[in-house]
Amino acid sequence: MEGDFSSMEKQETNGVVPLSYQTEKPISLSLEPENSDEINDSPIEQVRLTVPITDDPSLPCLTFRTWLLGIVSCALLAFLNQFFGYRQNALYISSVSAQIVVLPIGMLMAAKLPNKMIRIPATKWSFSMNPGPFNLKEHVLITIFANSGSNSVYAVNIITIVKAFYHRGIHLMAALLLTQTTQMLGYGWAGLFRKFLVDSPYMWWPNNLVQVSLFRALHDVEKRPKGGLTRLQFFLMVLASSFAYYIVPNYLFPSITALSFVCWIWKDSVTAQQIGSGLGGLGVGSFALDWSTVAGFLGSPLATPGFAIANIMVGFCLVLYVLIPIAYWTNSYEAKKFPIFSPHVFDSNGQEYNVSAILNETTFEFNEQGYDGYSKINLSIFFSYAYGLSFATLAATLSHVALFHGRSIWQQTKATFQDKFGDVHTRLMKKNYEPVPQWWFYTLLMVVLALAMLTCEGFSGQLQLPYWGVLLAMGLALLFTLPIGVITATTNQQPGLNVITELIIGYMYPGKPLANVAFKTYGYISMTQAIMFLNDFKLGHYMKIPPKSMFVVQLVGTLVASSVYFSTAWWLLTSVENICQPSKLPEGSPWTCPGDDVFYSASIIWGVAGPLRMFGRLGLYSKMNYFFLIGLLAPVPVWILSRKFPEHKFISLIHMPIILGGAGAMPPARAVNYICWGCVGFFFNFYVYRRYKGWWARHNYILSAGLDAGVAFMAILCYFTLQVRDINGMRWWGLDLDDHCPLASCPTAPGIEVEGCPVF
Repeated sequence: MEGDFSSMEKQETNGVVPLSYQTEKPISLSLEPENSDEINDSPIEQVRLTVPITDDPSLPCLTFRTWLLGIVSCALLAFLNQFFGYRQNALYISSVSAQIVVLPIGMLMAAKLPNKMIRIPATKWSFSMNPGPFNLKEHVLITIFANSGSNSVYAVNIITIVKAFYHRGIHLMAALLLTQTTQMLGYGWAGLFRKFLVDSPYMWWPNNLVQVSLFRALHDVEKRPKGGLTRLQFFLMVLASSFAYYIVPNYLFPSITALSFVCWIWKDSVTAQQIGSGLGGLGVGSFALDWSTVAGFLGSPLATPGFAIANIMVGFCLVLYVLIPIAYWTNSYEAKKFPIFSPHVFDSNGQEYNVSAILNETTFEFNEQGYDGYSKINLSIFFSYAYGLSFATLAATLSHVALFHGRSIWQQTKATFQDKFGDVHTRLMKKNYEPVPQWWFYTLLMVVLALAMLTCEGFSGQLQLPYWGVLLAMGLALLFTLPIGVITATTNQQPGLNVITELIIGYMYPGKPLANVAFKTYGYISMTQAIMFLNDFKLGHYMKIPPKSMFVVQLVGTLVASSVYFSTAWWLLTSVENICQPSKLPEGSPWTCPGDDVFYSASIIWGVAGPLRMFGRLGLYSKMNYFFLIGLLAPVPVWILSRKFPEHKFISLIHMPIILGGAGAMPPARAVNYICWGCVGFFFNFYVYRRYKGWWARHNYILSAGLDAGVAFMAILCYFTLQVRDINGMRWWGLDLDDHCPLASCPTAPGIEVEGCPVF
């Protein structure tokens, strides 16, 4: 990874942040920062520009304020995100919202609460409700709590499809343990990779720099530049602007979330609408005037490194504008019988698949006789190649990390045991704080693993997954944590294990949909949670938070968040009649569960029919397996060229796993999301970064946080003041949350009849 940023490093050979990028008064995290003899020797320029190199280890961390504000913000975000997650217009509220709100509350508590010591009965412990001024480290830990609440609980999807799609029961305790164990299993082995993914200065976790910038803007005392704004003033200006504007796309004019003018010109042409629709087609000429469209599925483009944006957009364009048009208009896999873009499954006549025909209602297992008498499962052309490309991405991830980072990982492994590598931040952490003992991680792993086996083997085997399935899922997650962690820590993009886990258990244990989704969740989410745990640890590393405090907060935050997510989902699933069934819901009801719809389709493909009847010799898509080989070999030419022409630094920035997985967020993301995300990302992380680096260093990440927070606050305000009372504004064309391309999802094969579509 050193080569990735070597051209940037040459600009600052002394390793010190240029004066023009510093604030008038540097952030004061130390009592005597002026006397610090530390040199900012981080090898990553963005880190040098953003992260302070001072620390005050005497600041209190796990205070009364931390626990109270942290747990409340964690529970509130978990409730809101699960509540909105079932709705047609799903809303994601990030931890940035809580990060901003708790600051004035914390300062108010510091000003008003008594500082008298309170002794806990029957113990030697005591605490003060007011240990002094509200400090930065308390604020960081509260944000880590909030982060646990803002990250969705994947296992809730299993509970949802069981109760709302398959219409079956599940034991309350089994469902609760499933949500808890899938969220916490990965924490057990995260400790194994701290040296590589946290202590190493080359693992810089770009997304954390947004948080660091916002913390500095909120806490740093700086003098306003003449004719300019302080970072806090800039943040508040962006927040107010984003908040005020979002009333338009969220309430008054939702249609501007996706504008597809090609459809307006050719209103009766299926082909034109397939090409021009930003929601149901290729999105040529589509755009949006809404920040939630830009950042909704792919995250903020301002927080993604420029080279990663370039790789993603190259992959997206190759897939959407080369591969898919060729495959569709040559009628590959009878593509014209189905929509060009859809996450649903279809029968051979182009109709949506009748799952009850191939599922034994009594045993909840695959009905082979019913399948043979009905139809093979068909996918839209985009959905089929999306699976193929996910195979390629996974294989490319392994070979890319082995070729490009294998030597550095080996060197870091040796250096880890000798404590040879590190930058100023690692030195400060080792100097001031005790690390988390490894036995904490191992104990957690054993306890959660035992509970996971109880969840799957107990409760009359409702989840269908045997104990060996849990162990195998854990082994897969452990194997992939390091290579995928390296990619996430350097590119801000995280390939997932959802498809490979579905594939493996589908072959080994076919015809059992719940076993399939449970195995997928234990394998995929355990790895994701381990990486999220390490990501938060890196934030604590940058902000100089005691590691033991980080561990405790993440553990408690996850327990609280998963409990609230589960409780909210269970409440809605048992109280909202016909939830997740649009055809049976009252007109205008928002409880359509679009995300769970995709999860349900995957459970049919991999769990009911199984990969043998989809991607094996009995299925229609067996050739998709060649993508494993394509992905494995794809990084090799780039690696050879980078070794042959080391003077051309751009070659090492060609990232084949990201290119192959460039369109991996589709579905649920759509073409318009990618187009807007790419345009904004190129503008700020190429043009602005190169032409106005001083402005970029000072404002880029703060701009991202302000836009996110404004959208979240307005969405909450709109819902609880207007939409919850069914006050949805005046009826007009722009009130539809649609791009007005009704023919984009129509088939074009002769003789296929679909409601609302012309017959060719």
